[in-house]
Amino acid sequence: MVRYSPPALVTTSLPVLIRGRGGGGLKMATTGRKTCPLDVVQDRYEASKGLPLKFTPVNSKKGVIRVHTDLNIKFSAASICHQSTVWKLDSYDEWAKQWFVTTNGVEGNPGPETTRNWFKIEKFQNNYKLVFCPTVCRHCKVMCKDVGIYTDAKGARRLALSNVPFKVMFKRA
Repeated sequence: MVRYSPPALVTTSLPVLIRGRGGGGLKMATTGRKTCPLDVVQDRYEASKGLPLKFTPVNSKKGVIRVHTDLNIKFSAASICHQSTVWKLDSYDEWAKQWFVTTNGVEGNPGPETTRNWFKIEKFQNNYKLVFCPTVCRHCKVMCKDVGIYTDAKGARRLALSNVPFKVMFKRA
């Protein structure tokens, strides 16, 4: 029997840029009522390349990122908050009724304490989408949703769980 191996997207050693419709690249920014940790947002300006990102799969020995693989996403840039730039799903925002993607996550260490730090890349139409559906903890109950864009009252394009996926493309930084 031949095992199917999903195509490799990028290697783990090269930083990449993520771009999507409606704006530029992704970056860290202060939004809402808190200053730290920084939230993950899409730059409003289409000309903006955003910040480079690094992906670390749950099994980092393989050296490549494949679709459907649990992975950490980390900005390859320093944060003004002096905290981790690893993405994580923040606590539910009662006011906005949203689950936002923020920083200050933990890289590696798969298990119940880190389930909010794991995302996946999935094929979507002719490009890709980001998904929150961690499988790093077999006995943990987790929700599975696409990562989309939530535009707040100030016009910030925040990454959040959504029924409408944010279609993305990858480019070497």
